[in-house]
Amino acid sequence: MTEVTTITEFAKLGAGIAMGFGAIGAGLGIGVATKGLMDGVSRQPEVAGKAFGFFLLGAALSEACALYAFVIAAKLVGLF
Repeated sequence: MTEVTTITEFAKLGAGIAMGFGAIGAGLGIGVATKGLMDGVSRQPEVAGKAFGFFLLGAALSEACALYAFVIAAKLVGLF
């Protein structure tokens, strides 16, 4: 019975690590995308509308990594 408990505890640890790395990765990705947007708009203000569309695409793709980490963590804990 202790083997099952240990596996469950390691699964919860893995879920926490997955969420931590997912959140860090998404935060860094959105930060880099925001920096690129600000640099581009400050150099050429006339492309602000088009650049913002690309920023939203980059931010959404970066946020998808955090959602994947959440799904993995939820499966490890047993929610799905």
